[in-house]
Amino acid sequence: MPKNLHIERWMELFPRLGTLENEHLRIATQSLITKRLYEGEMAYTQGADCHAYVMCLEGRTRTYKGSSSGREIMLYRVGPGETCVLTTSCLLARRGFPAESVAEAPTLLAALPAPVFQELMGTSRAFRDLVLDNYGEAMASLITLVDEVAFARLDLRLARRLISTSNASDVIEATHQQLALDLGSVREVITRYLREWERAGWIRNSRGTIEVVDRSALERYAASN
Repeated sequence: MPKNLHIERWMELFPRLGTLENEHLRIATQSLITKRLYEGEMAYTQGADCHAYVMCLEGRTRTYKGSSSGREIMLYRVGPGETCVLTTSCLLARRGFPAESVAEAPTLLAALPAPVFQELMGTSRAFRDLVLDNYGEAMASLITLVDEVAFARLDLRLARRLISTSNASDVIEATHQQLALDLGSVREVITRYLREWERAGWIRNSRGTIEVVDRSALERYAASN
C-alpha cells in the first residue's frame, strides 16, 4: 500500500491528529513509518528498547507477561485505532519494554520515531493531549485487569471473557489453551469449567470455537460474587 494511503488510514483512525498545527502535522506525517507483522511475529520482547510511538492501523497485537515457569497472562490487546500503553510508558520513562507483544493476525503498525515523539510532546499541546488521553484510557483498562486478577475468581473472569469476546453469532474463536494464557491459568482448569457449563447447557464446545447457547445464564453467573 502506498504511503499516502497509509497516511489517510492513519488520519481516519486517529482523527485528533487533525487538531495538530500545520507544522506539527507536517513533522509527524513526514516522519511516519509503517511496519507489517505477520501472525505470530513478535512486536516487542521483554527488555527491548522502545524506538517509536506505535499506532495500530490493521490487525491486532497481544501484550502479555510471562513467568519463568511458562505461565502467561494477557495484559491487553491493541487493535485498529488504538495505541500500546506500555510503549508509551517506555518512551515517557525512557525504559525498556516490560512485557512481550506478538501479532495475533497480519498487522500494520504506524510509528513515529522516538526523537520525533519527544519533539512533538515538547512542542505540540494537541499531540501531547492525544498521547496522554490515549494513555489514560489504556491505563484505566489495565488497572481493571489488575483488579480482576487480584480479586475476581477465575471462573467469573472466564465467563466475562466469553461474554465480552463473543461475536454477533455468540461464537468465540479461541482454544482452551488460548483462554488459559489470556487469563493466567492452565488449560486443564479452563477445560473443566467449560465442560461444566456445556453440561449445564450454557455453551457448546467445538474445535477452536466456543458457542454461547444460553447467554442470559452465563451473564447471571458472571455477575455473581
